[in-house]
Formats: sequence, C-alpha cells, structure tokens
Amino acid sequence: MTKFETEERTVIDIGLVSLESTYHKIYVNSDDDYENYSKIAPRGYSLGAYLGSRLVGVVIAEESTWNNTLLIWHIQVAEQFQRLRIGKRLVNELVCLAEKNNIRAINLETQNTNVNAIRFYRKCGFKIEGIDLSHYTNHDVSDGEVAIFMKRKIADTKSLNEIQKNM
Repeated sequence: MTKFETEERTVIDIGLVSLESTYHKIYVNSDDDYENYSKIAPRGYSLGAYLGSRLVGVVIAEESTWNNTLLIWHIQVAEQFQRLRIGKRLVNELVCLAEKNNIRAINLETQNTNVNAIRFYRKCGFKIEGIDLSHYTNHDVSDGEVAIFMKRKIADTKSLNEIQKNM
C-alpha cells in the first residue's frame, strides 16, 4: 500500500504483493463483542446456518436507519464447514432480507491483510468503497494493516437481476 499526497491530489494504491512467509492473524471475539452481538441479533438482520441443531455459520448485521443501510458486524463459518458455500448463502439471504425491507446497501469492514475475505466479499457482489489509514491505531500504514470498507448496493443487484431476466 502506498499513499502520495499533495495539496491538489491524494493517491492511495493498494495491490496484492507476495510475502516471504504466510501471514496469520487470529481473530478473537471479546466478551464485549458477544454482548454487543446479543443485542444486535434480535433486531432482525442477523442470520444463522444450521446443520441439524448445530450452528455452523452466522452473520450479525444491524440496520443504520440514518442512511438506509445494513452494517455487517461479523460473519463466520465454522472452519470444518468453510468452502461449502455456507457463507455465500448467508450473504445472499441477508441481501434478500435487505431487498424485502427496501435497504439500499450493505456495508462491512475488513483489513487489507485479509485477502481471502476481500476475495469472498467480491464474489458476493461487494466492492471496495473506502479505506481508513488509521482505523485501528495511529500506525496502521507502517504496521501494514489498514481498514478496507466494502459495500454491496442493493439497487445495483436489482438492476442486474432485471437485466439477466430479460436476456
């Protein structure tokens, strides 16, 4: 990632680069996260994927009424059930729920270091719409991890579906 800035122009360039070794990051939910999710989930925009009675995937999302969007706080599929399209189905169901409730877009945040997530979200119709170079700390750029904000516009999805139906 590079940033170049003058009084007239700011250019931020993010590209895939090969690393000398595999980058591993362990995501740990705190008790505060679980408390927050337990308040958000009953609001009607969070979904679970079950195998029998076992929860194998979840998406926790919340409506932002001021801008008529949904914010995905958390999406996760149990490791042994990944790559079975469960995450994609959860996102598709969330999109259907958003369409049904006339929500205009779904937003989420991930990190530039989480290439697999960025690729997954792109396959689900999300596009990068923003970058925050100091979202986590004042040293994000030098630490090598910056926030990437992605969005799936629901109106675009409806237009695409209508186009495909008419083909």
